[in-house]
Amino acid sequence: MQPFSPTLKELSLHGTKSFPCAIYQTRSLGKGPLVKHHWHDEVEILYFFGGEFRLEINMEQFFVHSEALYFINPGELHSIYAEKAGSPGEDAIVFSLDILSFDSCDAAQMQLIQPIQNGKMLFPRCLSPCHPGFLSVRDAFLDTMLSFGHPLTEEAPLENGAVTDDLTNQLFIKSSLLRILAVLSKHGLFTPTEKNLDKRVEGIKKVLTYIREKYKEKIYIEDLAAQVHMNEQYFCRFFKKSLGRTPMEYLNEYRIKQAMRLLEETDLPVTEACLECGYNNLGNFLRAFKKHTGTTPLKYRNHFHNVMGLSGNR
Repeated sequence: MQPFSPTLKELSLHGTKSFPCAIYQTRSLGKGPLVKHHWHDEVEILYFFGGEFRLEINMEQFFVHSEALYFINPGELHSIYAEKAGSPGEDAIVFSLDILSFDSCDAAQMQLIQPIQNGKMLFPRCLSPCHPGFLSVRDAFLDTMLSFGHPLTEEAPLENGAVTDDLTNQLFIKSSLLRILAVLSKHGLFTPTEKNLDKRVEGIKKVLTYIREKYKEKIYIEDLAAQVHMNEQYFCRFFKKSLGRTPMEYLNEYRIKQAMRLLEETDLPVTEACLECGYNNLGNFLRAFKKHTGTTPLKYRNHFHNVMGLSGNR
């Protein structure tokens, strides 16, 4: 799993210090959270090749039902939720725009790369197959994935990421990413940033950070509402409008995600995993786990280990 700071910002380096670019493949074993809420300074390009997913970016929800490309701008809070068991997953490229910067102050540097770095220009949110630029961007995306020199298979997805220090690989990666920028620019898909800073997004980040820090403890609505100085009734409406579910639904989802991680990465008995993720009643835990995963904790653990061939981790 990726390490995070108390503000939901990822602390891990994407790529290497000299070449900050990495690829990831995330696969779903069942319905539920696939990638938890987080943000980072790098650009992220997501490729969904099928399945049923809910992608949340800041305070918007996007329902993915077919092949599509999505773009995450630096600093945007985002998560992925598998809406249906058996949904294949997604591939991602996470990179710093520094690897595409030019020493010369040419038009690409001054009118596109630098404005994106400064937060003045945004990538498009989504590119669907019906768009004339989709195939070119998708092909460049897949070329980037292949240029890392790692085999891309369904049996062994790159959930912990892949990096490269190979000069030739890096040149191919740069050229493919620049092709993506060129196609998006050709079709006029970059847009200027609106200057009205949305404090609601920062409020949601604060509440989710509190949940992440305190999920093992008893958490009440009043505790969450206090984080953003709202009364409980207004806070519940605010939260559901922002994330599409109530604060308690989100809290339970997060706790079950932690339980899944414990079942994958440790040999803890189910009763201890129950307590570790904030449930004080085993019956409630078993019902919540089955609701979110469609199976029992023991069956989930056995299935995960059979798929991975060992006690692998996310």
